[in-house]
Amino acid sequence: MSGPAPASEDLEQNSPRDAFLLTWDGVAWSEVIRLRPGQTITIGRSTNNRVVIDDEACSRNHCEIFCASGVWRLRDPGSRNGTLLRGQRISGDVPLAGGDLICIGERWLGFTLDLDQVPQLPANVRAVSLERATAVSVEPQRGSPQPPRPTDGILHSSRTPEFLKGGEHGTGVSAVLARLYRLGLQMGSAATRQELANIVLAALTRETVAEIAAVLLAGTNVSDVPLPSDLQLAAWHSRGDLPYRRVSDHLSQIVLSSQEAILARDLAGHSRLRQSDSLGQIQAASLICAPVQSERRVLGLIHLYSRNPDNPLDRSDLEFVLAAASQLAVALTGLQERASLEQGLARARKVNLQLRSQLGHDQPLLGESPPMHQLREHLQLIAETDASVLIRGESGCGKELIARQLHELSARSDGPFVCMNCAALSESLLESELFGHEKGAFTGAVDRRVGRFEQADGGTLFLDEVGEMSPAIQAKFLRVLEGHPFERLGGRKPLQVNVRIVAATNRNLEQAVRDGLFRQDLYFRLQVAEIQAVPLRDRPGDIPLLAAAFLKKFAQKIGRRIVGFTEDALQKLVQYNWPGNVRELQNTIERTVILSRTELVQAADIQLSQLGTATSQPTAMERPDPAASRENSDHSPEYTQLSLAEVEYAHILRTLEFTGGNKSKAAQILGIERSTLDRRLKRASSGEAED
Repeated sequence: MSGPAPASEDLEQNSPRDAFLLTWDGVAWSEVIRLRPGQTITIGRSTNNRVVIDDEACSRNHCEIFCASGVWRLRDPGSRNGTLLRGQRISGDVPLAGGDLICIGERWLGFTLDLDQVPQLPANVRAVSLERATAVSVEPQRGSPQPPRPTDGILHSSRTPEFLKGGEHGTGVSAVLARLYRLGLQMGSAATRQELANIVLAALTRETVAEIAAVLLAGTNVSDVPLPSDLQLAAWHSRGDLPYRRVSDHLSQIVLSSQEAILARDLAGHSRLRQSDSLGQIQAASLICAPVQSERRVLGLIHLYSRNPDNPLDRSDLEFVLAAASQLAVALTGLQERASLEQGLARARKVNLQLRSQLGHDQPLLGESPPMHQLREHLQLIAETDASVLIRGESGCGKELIARQLHELSARSDGPFVCMNCAALSESLLESELFGHEKGAFTGAVDRRVGRFEQADGGTLFLDEVGEMSPAIQAKFLRVLEGHPFERLGGRKPLQVNVRIVAATNRNLEQAVRDGLFRQDLYFRLQVAEIQAVPLRDRPGDIPLLAAAFLKKFAQKIGRRIVGFTEDALQKLVQYNWPGNVRELQNTIERTVILSRTELVQAADIQLSQLGTATSQPTAMERPDPAASRENSDHSPEYTQLSLAEVEYAHILRTLEFTGGNKSKAAQILGIERSTLDRRLKRASSGEAED
């Protein structure tokens, strides 16, 4: 059944309002959780809940608190042992009022709309809790050094603040709790240990009667229980011109070893304290020394002194210091974890840069010819925008390198650069690679796969051979380019990404559009900015520079001592027209390094493809008579009429013969993908069969 109607008139308001949930640890209200409209706070024994209750009477997902129509509500979806609100078991959704107490097993939760109105537990519950707290004693571990016992003059020794306990200690709790909450918010904005120490110091001087306050912190590499000499002064404050004098090692050792805060008064009357401390020099009448302690180690100490015997530090000051020290420990631990993560991220970035450098991805475009200077200027202008880019040019002329350079020059350079060859995959596999798939989406999908669009989020996606996309993939691809969300194959969750598209092709897309093989709207969407990759034969002046760079790279890789080219070798490279462009030049230099046995590459060491022709002009004696050429053009015994497809097929067969049938090596020499080689062989063989 439902619980009784709430007594508060707050339930009648319709405007959402923040609230607070307090957890009782058996001694005090120990944790404050802010409740915001629009959020659901789950409570249960499972660690997935926002509030975890370790009680056998608590179900794994016991209950939840949420705001609906401006009213905070408690819902029990049918827990095994039930949830008590105002002493009655509830069912379904029940409105909450400020000051309500929620009981789950032996655990208590308090609900309030204002931290100035802390819920009060029944007297019998507080009595049991205080009795349990009094019975708890902390014994030193066997074999560990015994902590020094407090000396005369130490009035209180404590680990936990008592201002949140029941009974007479409940007076003024709400105000203290509110101040601590504000202190926690301020500490959350601190970025360094120094800022944290200053924030805590300001709160201590504002909330206590101390005339001198200081925060001492241990280094991150000291032991779990540091020595007094391990502590360094992080921040201190003095009322007036009073100097700060460090507390003695004797008192510091007491606090560090016992891990309990101490409050001492009438110090001038105790010779042992006066002689062992610097307190006599500053005439301190009372002091507080508290440890800043996380769950695993002591992080530092807090010192407070007062010289006024008529207004000494008291138990309320001690409890506030304990609470502030606890919050400081949590904040320091968070800063250390954040610093550790940042260091790990910095190391990962450094390794990433080293790997990218080793792979040569950061190598700039080589060449000093006018076309290359014009290309760099064009890239610089396009990189300043997020526009889609279409790179056009022959195979092997460096379209991917241009795309990488464009990415490095853009504001997305810190993001990922993801490459994909659209011609290397079938239609179904291409869709899965682009958009990803869920587990079980198709046969063989044994796990979820993140697609290239998701991988490139915040960076650049380079699609090579984009003209090979099927019409179905083109339609889905266009929707993503237009900013629409997409779904993984077999998935239902819409995904939104921020990706810059750089596409490349060596096909005539205009003809493909006219033939109906490429979507016209996708063509215009890709061609926002266009870059033309210059073939190597149109910039022969860059050939020596590129050849020298490739020679150095492969000589180091293979371990050969080769320092350069002879004049004849360079002339041979320059005169060749490089139908395979830079890729063919790179493969040629690698082959030359493998076969060369001298420090200077000789012309005879360079093996060139017969697809290329010399670009030098013949002399007058060598130049044939045009008339004679026209007469004999159809009957010359040295000329055989062959189509380009037949010439290509013949050269592929000769290359396969040269490599002993190794298709991967043949594809590398030809400057094409292995899949492209298989496709061209299949097309040529089917053509012969038809004939």
